Amino acid sequence: MIDRTRCSPSRCPGRRPAALNRREALAAAANGFGLLALAGLSHGNAAAAPAASPTGPHFAPRAKRVIFCFMDGGVSHVDSFDPKPALDAADGKPFTESKNPTASGNRQWLKSPWVFRRHGESGMPVSDLFPHIAACADDLAVIRSMKADLPVHSSGVLRLHTGVNNAGRPSLGSWTTYGLGSENENLPGFVVLSFGVVPCGGLESFSSGFLPANHQATLLNADGTPIENIEPADRDARLQRAKLALLVEEDQAFAQSLAGSDAVESAIKNYEMAYRMQSLVPDVLDLGRETRSTQRLYGIDSDIPSQRLYGIQCLRARRLIESGVRFVEITCPPGNSNGTWDQHGNLKAGHEKNALDTDRAIAALIRDLKARGLFDDTLVVWAGEFGRTPHSAGRDGRDHHPEGFSVWLAGGGTKGGTVYGATDELGMFAVENICTLHDLHATILHLLGLDHERLTFRSGGRDFRLTDVQGRVIHEVCS
Repeated sequence: MIDRTRCSPSRCPGRRPAALNRREALAAAANGFGLLALAGLSHGNAAAAPAASPTGPHFAPRAKRVIFCFMDGGVSHVDSFDPKPALDAADGKPFTESKNPTASGNRQWLKSPWVFRRHGESGMPVSDLFPHIAACADDLAVIRSMKADLPVHSSGVLRLHTGVNNAGRPSLGSWTTYGLGSENENLPGFVVLSFGVVPCGGLESFSSGFLPANHQATLLNADGTPIENIEPADRDARLQRAKLALLVEEDQAFAQSLAGSDAVESAIKNYEMAYRMQSLVPDVLDLGRETRSTQRLYGIDSDIPSQRLYGIQCLRARRLIESGVRFVEITCPPGNSNGTWDQHGNLKAGHEKNALDTDRAIAALIRDLKARGLFDDTLVVWAGEFGRTPHSAGRDGRDHHPEGFSVWLAGGGTKGGTVYGATDELGMFAVENICTLHDLHATILHLLGLDHERLTFRSGGRDFRLTDVQGRVIHEVCS
């Protein structure tokens, strides 16, 4: 079972009072974290300057921030951004390959039920599944030669987010905030807009791992109140500070016993952040401040609940990065197959439903970023953990396919209207300019001005990095 705790407790180096029993120790610790944080807050500094980066940037960045549109479950590449005329010709014929680990039983080639058309000055082919994104073809850098490791959601989602198949390593968003610091000390650097659904990779997908805990993701509600219990119990700030000062005084001994603990320091920073977020977060995510035309652009007026919810996410993401958040992840709304693209059956209905939910809002995000002058230094990433097979056991479904699939990047120093790499004529294997998830991560960090080989953190006696000992920057998709 995946450990879904937000951070592991650290051992305390200081001596503990001999008379303290287990229950008293837990109570003291629970209070101590908050009280230590509030001690600092009681002395002011609510408008602190952005936090400095401990490492970089290493060179001039093209992007300052990232919006990651996570396509949970695996979008079919041969039905979206990778047209295969040969697959049309092979439709219905027996699938005889034995190399594909997802193949079992009697299978046959399955052509795409959607038509591909060329769009923009680049003539980029995009299927009718994504008509709104297709209109932004000249802004996209599509990588058709992605390759993952295993056809398993849990390990695939973890690897997409953290670079490894097992839990306990920092997420891409955590590495980003660790490397670049914060643009706004009053907001978290790494935000995940969530519907409360834990991804297959577990909450470890958003973990800070061995990095300081203040770099882990802050989960905000995708709809409604951004975060529960964020408003102060005492409306009078003076009364709140007086209470905090009294509690700090009572907890002084506990504070001294834990001096120098990284876990305590991170907890202090998180409580300080929560204090400062009290007034700012509700304002930043209040979509009532947007014009009706902007809300319509994102589809927030839609009669389709899941489309409206995804539009809210995308607009909230834009408001967050506009306010200084470094990394925002957008998740799929609840719906068919729990909102994922995992259609082993009912491919046409399932993919069309998910595309209907996401297509309009993602295209609106690109257009809105451009209109506000944010597109050139905001990197938009559209990716799932793997693709789907070009063959099927039936006539309306596809299975997991890590051997070759597509993702795309836009803005933030990427080369729009670009197609990089290729799968074979039937969409089975990445065969040209093969790109691993390490390569994708290296490229994202590069666009942010971070050298993936130099962005390291020492833990357990060795230096770790997001790309481990692999990864190369795909300069061909960078402008």
